[in-house]
Amino acid sequence: MLIETLSVFPEMFEPVMSTSILGRARSRGLFDFKAHDLRDWTHDRHRTVDDEPYGGGAGMLMKVEPIYEAISELKSQSGSCPPRVIFFTPCGEPFTQHVAERLAGFERLLFVCGRYEGMDERAYSLADERLSIGDYVLTGGELAAMVVTDAVVRLIPGALGDSMSSVDESFATGEDGGLLEYEQYTRPASFNGMDVPPILLSGDHAKVDAWRRRNAIERTCRWRPDLIDSAGLTEQERAFALDLIARMHPHEEME
Repeated sequence: MLIETLSVFPEMFEPVMSTSILGRARSRGLFDFKAHDLRDWTHDRHRTVDDEPYGGGAGMLMKVEPIYEAISELKSQSGSCPPRVIFFTPCGEPFTQHVAERLAGFERLLFVCGRYEGMDERAYSLADERLSIGDYVLTGGELAAMVVTDAVVRLIPGALGDSMSSVDESFATGEDGGLLEYEQYTRPASFNGMDVPPILLSGDHAKVDAWRRRNAIERTCRWRPDLIDSAGLTEQERAFALDLIARMHPHEEME
């Protein structure tokens, strides 16, 4: 997989892409990364990428011409498939684990990172899709690109070492997924009067698996009951979950 970014601050990415899981996956050739400087597609001495908005208003807008030229050139590069072009905007589809799993199926991704007050609306005509990572405002799209890249790379086979690591995590969308992950503990077995659940020390893997499943349901009901409707539950588990929600959140109604 090739992941690329188009940004006016390409230097922001290397520390993240060369560290921890991303760095190890990249060094092993599981994915490649390139950060492109949008200013390389400007043609004035000041390498201008922004201008005042028509109609007035606060801030500056990113110009459409450099973005158009950059994406057109990157799409036409020989020897590689065209990238899936993704813009970040409040108008975009909310980014979820399901979206991460879908994006992990592409050979090449190009994240276009906005800055300033936003982009000339015509630039969005180049998008294959638009994403939003949340209902809040960031200074630029670079951080959003890092978030999505991290979530996607974790899903590349071999990136986490243990093939089940991404399957067991919170929000995993497998057949029985969609829940928060179960509680986890490590040594010591007792700390400040807080003990590890005895079943986790029993060595009985079947009982441990059953406890983890039940615990994941309980945690989801307590902290994120909104996830239960779409979670992969058996009829018995769903009845158990709805009963828990009714007791844990007596004054709230599930949609």
